[in-house]
Amino acid sequence: QVHVVESGGGLVQAGGSLRLSCAASGITARSYTMGWFRQAPGNEREFVAAKRWNDDSPYYADSVKGRFTISISRDNAKITMILDMNNLKPEDTAVYYCAADSSWVADLWTPSKYDYRGQGTQVTVSL
Repeated sequence: QVHVVESGGGLVQAGGSLRLSCAASGITARSYTMGWFRQAPGNEREFVAAKRWNDDSPYYADSVKGRFTISISRDNAKITMILDMNNLKPEDTAVYYCAADSSWVADLWTPSKYDYRGQGTQVTVSL
């Protein structure tokens, strides 16, 4: 059984930084795909960043490129993914969700393509 848990959300002023963490436990396969998505009130869930186990570098949404970075580490069946968010803007306000899959996901931009998701963590950016 795979469990995905996010942490690290909160309230920050525009221009500030936050770090989100995602822990995905129970992935025993060598391959994986890990992703961050976000959903603001009234909007659809949108892609933020993701990486497959053998990608040379992560993928980022244009809206966060240059401001957000992800890093992934693995300790046996536990995968930890960090999302560092810098120069935050009010439009970054959303619930941020971590998604995980124990395979190489072709369409890593679509949240429904992942088998496992966390409950989300709120990020609020004030003016």
